[in-house]
Amino acid sequence: MTVIKRYLKFVKPYRLQIIGTLIIGLIKFIIPLIIPLLIEYVIDDVIGSTEMSQDEKVSQLFWVMGAMVVVFLVIRPPVEYYRQYYAQWTASKILYDIRDHLFTHIQKLSFKYYSNTRVGEVISRVINDVEQTKNFVITGLMNLWLDAATIVIAVLIMLSKDVSLTIVSLFVFPFYALSVRYFFGNLRGLTRERSQALAEVQSYLHERVQGMPVIKSFALEDYEQKQFQQQNSNFLKKALAHTSWNAKAFAVVNTITDIAPLFVIGYAGYQVIQGDLTVGTMAAFIAYVERLYNPLRRLVNSSTTLTQSIASMDRVFEFMDEQYDIDDRPGAVECKHTKGEITFQSVSFAYDQDEEMVLKNIDLNIRSGETIAFVGMSGGGKSSLISLIPRFYDVSKGSLLLDGQDIRKFEVRSLRDKIGMVLQDNILFSESVRTNILLGNPFATEEEVVAAAKAANAHDFIQKLPQGYDTKVGERGVKLSGGQKQRIAIARVFLKNPPILILDEATSALDLESEHLIQEALETLAKKRTTLIVAHRLSTITHADRIILMENGEIAEVGKHDELMKKEGKYFKLFQVQQLDM
Repeated sequence: MTVIKRYLKFVKPYRLQIIGTLIIGLIKFIIPLIIPLLIEYVIDDVIGSTEMSQDEKVSQLFWVMGAMVVVFLVIRPPVEYYRQYYAQWTASKILYDIRDHLFTHIQKLSFKYYSNTRVGEVISRVINDVEQTKNFVITGLMNLWLDAATIVIAVLIMLSKDVSLTIVSLFVFPFYALSVRYFFGNLRGLTRERSQALAEVQSYLHERVQGMPVIKSFALEDYEQKQFQQQNSNFLKKALAHTSWNAKAFAVVNTITDIAPLFVIGYAGYQVIQGDLTVGTMAAFIAYVERLYNPLRRLVNSSTTLTQSIASMDRVFEFMDEQYDIDDRPGAVECKHTKGEITFQSVSFAYDQDEEMVLKNIDLNIRSGETIAFVGMSGGGKSSLISLIPRFYDVSKGSLLLDGQDIRKFEVRSLRDKIGMVLQDNILFSESVRTNILLGNPFATEEEVVAAAKAANAHDFIQKLPQGYDTKVGERGVKLSGGQKQRIAIARVFLKNPPILILDEATSALDLESEHLIQEALETLAKKRTTLIVAHRLSTITHADRIILMENGEIAEVGKHDELMKKEGKYFKLFQVQQLDM
């Protein structure tokens, strides 16, 4: 299916509005076609009349011009307004639908996609490329047809006046068509390259703005300036290549359309001299040639615009065609209730098919309400293992069960609804504290929000903020300390109240006071829930029902803290090392 056919699916719901806009536009475009007839009438039938007196000529002229004033000052303005309004309204609604569809698509794409794709690239496609397709609606579905209709009507009027002169007027049409086909055939590829280069600039800029603290702390301003210049120069190169080809097209096509009136003036002048044509008809024909070739010049602009739009469509649908790594299977059921029993059966996992397994034959049963801690050196597979439970990734081999059912049998969203997560680097949106807590349950009451904040030991510091719960936290919570961000993240999990809790390095890299407050909140949160803790600091997980030490993607040791210490194995050595470091 071509990109245009796919795009027309988004256009289809608004076909009546487009037809209405075309009808209004046709009236708007027909009105100026009266002018050449007016010129002919005034020259031949008023000024050149031998039957009317001077006063009658003046009177007739005033009546005709009065009628034209009514047409152009009373009728045309509202026609022009509604044509513009409905054209823009329709195009904007179509773009709204496309972006809405793309946002749904964005939310379904897996972590694997985002780990391999820059954020700025995604934003460029949703904002810049979608915006470019607006021209296809206004130009391709409206103006193009109106210009074509104007040309047809003008030619029909000209044929009614003089067939031979009309043929002369259309003499350059074949050359026009060939030049448009030649020049704009290559423009689509150049436009795609230009759009891609712009997306790369946007992606680079997005990353550097987010990483500005790193740039400043390492004094990398001059180095980054040179790196940005490279990205910007690449875009400039692509933009100039596009501009050069576009300029050649305009130069050739406009030269062809500018030559056409010369043929008409020469041939019409000859006919007038021979007495075969009136001066008024000649003047009307010259005016009609302008009415004929102005739409043709606009069609050149339209060709450029449409080429850019179609190139942007290519990029939009290329993004839209990205496959979902994680999706509901046919017949998937809602995960309504869960006891929280989790079973790994010979689970192996790799992030990509051609990569080495980061988890190898994991067999583990986690009972309902049990607290399990995963420990070990970095790269052991702890975070990879827990990321399988909410299906951020799917197992490569084996199966992962929830209450005895393969988790792939459940609808993804309903499964994740039963899981609460507190991570080492929790993302807060730049909105208010209240809004960020409400992510746990958007329909919670104010009392429930406050209760969740109190349970997370966050209420006291929130009240001290400038606007309390209405305080904007800045992008990624930049206005809050690490401990404050963690407590807000915990508060929203309290508000969610899930049966399964996952804590991934939730207290690492915090000061002792923040760690104590957060640890206290987490212990309250973990009560009567199946809790999985990934911990670097072993002193924070000694209370766990079982501790699992992972090494090289495998389970190396399992047991309670006291049991593992008595074994004096790998856990014992790791614990001793941490105690010495403190």
